[in-house]
Amino acid sequence: MTGGIVPVWKQVTPELESQLIALWARNRALPDPTRAAERAQQAVAVGVDDSGAVWGVGTAVLGIVPSFGQPTYLYRQFFDVGARGLKQTMPFLNLARDTLEAYNASLPRPEAVGVMFELQNDGLARHYQALYEEQARAHFIGWSPRGNQLRMMYFKGARIMLPPDAVPRQRPRAAGSGSAATA
Repeated sequence: MTGGIVPVWKQVTPELESQLIALWARNRALPDPTRAAERAQQAVAVGVDDSGAVWGVGTAVLGIVPSFGQPTYLYRQFFDVGARGLKQTMPFLNLARDTLEAYNASLPRPEAVGVMFELQNDGLARHYQALYEEQARAHFIGWSPRGNQLRMMYFKGARIMLPPDAVPRQRPRAAGSGSAATA
């Protein structure tokens, strides 16, 4: 791998899985190796330096948040402590969205209407106050149970997939913490 942000959706190798487990462990973000191995398989994109060392990861899982009521990729993003503050959040987020959008479009029948994330980083939440953020194509859609912004990045041409009576009543159990805003 060369340095930069690299899409890895559905292509996580055992070597990459080990690197991701190590990234989360050294940052005390996801210390349980079993949960970390599960999360590693959800990797959409990774940030790597010129030597191939991983400094960031974006992960996603398909789910339905009951208050939104449509299938989306629930997205999380995590950066190594040394990679934070380097203005990589938006490029990373956009590459992950584009990767998931291309994958979804390649399916015989789309499985999601877009990508949803919870903005957990207070600094980014103060910065991003517009209801629609052009740079990320992200719409503010409400507040999470934790009081954080929820943002939705709709895929081009997305349409309502589920009627109200088909929406589950309970929020899916998230596979740990961290989101596009933690970096």
